[in-house]
Amino acid sequence: MRVAMYYNNRDVRLQELPKPKAGAGEVLVKVEASGVCGSDVMEWYRVKKAPLVLGHEIAGDIVEVGAGVEKYKVGDRVFVSHHVPCNTCRYCLNGHHSTCDTLRTTNFFPGGFSEFVRVPKINVDRGVFVLPHELSYDDGVFIEPLACVVRGFRLSQFEPGMSVLVLGSGIAGLLNIKLAKALGAGNIIATDVSDYRLGAANMFGADVTINAAEDVPAKVREANHGRPADFVIVSTGATPAIKQSFNCVDRGGTILMFAPPMPGVEIPVAFGSIWKDEVTVRTTYAGSPRDITDAIELLRQKRIEINDMITHRLPLEETGKGFELVAKAGESIKVIIEPQK
Repeated sequence: MRVAMYYNNRDVRLQELPKPKAGAGEVLVKVEASGVCGSDVMEWYRVKKAPLVLGHEIAGDIVEVGAGVEKYKVGDRVFVSHHVPCNTCRYCLNGHHSTCDTLRTTNFFPGGFSEFVRVPKINVDRGVFVLPHELSYDDGVFIEPLACVVRGFRLSQFEPGMSVLVLGSGIAGLLNIKLAKALGAGNIIATDVSDYRLGAANMFGADVTINAAEDVPAKVREANHGRPADFVIVSTGATPAIKQSFNCVDRGGTILMFAPPMPGVEIPVAFGSIWKDEVTVRTTYAGSPRDITDAIELLRQKRIEINDMITHRLPLEETGKGFELVAKAGESIKVIIEPQK
């Protein structure tokens, strides 16, 4: 079968690998759509593991079931979770599924930028979700990234009416904007360095957009009735944005660190102000099975529309172009690879 083998952001090669077979308890999925995630082009993280086949936002059809699989059948349209928790360790039992050792070590093979993926038994048990008939393969691609956003809002105890500031309007930031809008945010403000992305933020629900090169804290107060934001979401790993977040959050507010900084980056914080103003700082990574289920329902009910976010569809042999588009962060939002085209 054909795969897109990743070596670095500028070197993604179309290669051949043996087509996997479904063993006992496993399923084989024909990949119809696979999204290029911003984390796929985090070269500092990916290149040390290269060469490998990336792609974790997939939707497709089950074409083979192994012995003992009863819950699924050939022909089922599915979303498959790349990482799954054990659901039994102390972290899972305390609601921190994404810190589970099992979640951080499980995956399907070889990766979503291929014609087929073999889904291991543990992923079949707790990471395969049949797509409702209302959902397309495109919707299926958005389940994983939307689940990550859902988890961030849940852990941050978001409530309708809160003012929301999204720092960074890439695909993650834009999904945060869409969810804030769907959940009844009072005032949504977005920043970015790109005019194209600021336009997208405005189109997808932001009430006010601010160029990140401006005095963001002052502009936020100007746009939010003289107050900082209740809920600040850092959707970029850029150090200036992380620093800005502490000057943009209101007393009693929450800062959600959604995107990771570069390794080794240290951010000086005026901790006395954080303490005095009772600011909560939260982090979030991945999505739990609960968040995946909630994301599917948001998409099924059309509370979150995703078709307007897809800017590029590419065949498997052009996966390298997809990586280039996402890495450059120019005039693209969501890039979807279609391995069967």
